[in-house]
Amino acid sequence: MYARKFNAEMVIGNERRPVPLDWLDSFCMRNFTGSGEFDDTLPVGEGRIEVGSSVDATRLAAAMGEWFTKRGKGNGSRVAIDLSEVPRENSSSGAAGRE
Repeated sequence: MYARKFNAEMVIGNERRPVPLDWLDSFCMRNFTGSGEFDDTLPVGEGRIEVGSSVDATRLAAAMGEWFTKRGKGNGSRVAIDLSEVPRENSSSGAAGRE
């Protein structure tokens, strides 16, 4: 279900840092839009989120930034979210050593 892993950073003014886990949890665990578009999202740590294959990362980042901004998380400034996909580990690596 959660086929992709992303690092999630927030940018507020000139400051860039990982999105706090409680922010990710609030966004992912509440049905704030009335749609299921982002149902397949799971916060897994500070600045880390896993998403299903049907989730559009660009739309997710925009929706998160808008939602955090509306809730005052930027202290009056716009919150932008930068999602960068974590490359998958090659599951076949190391298999030859076990044969």
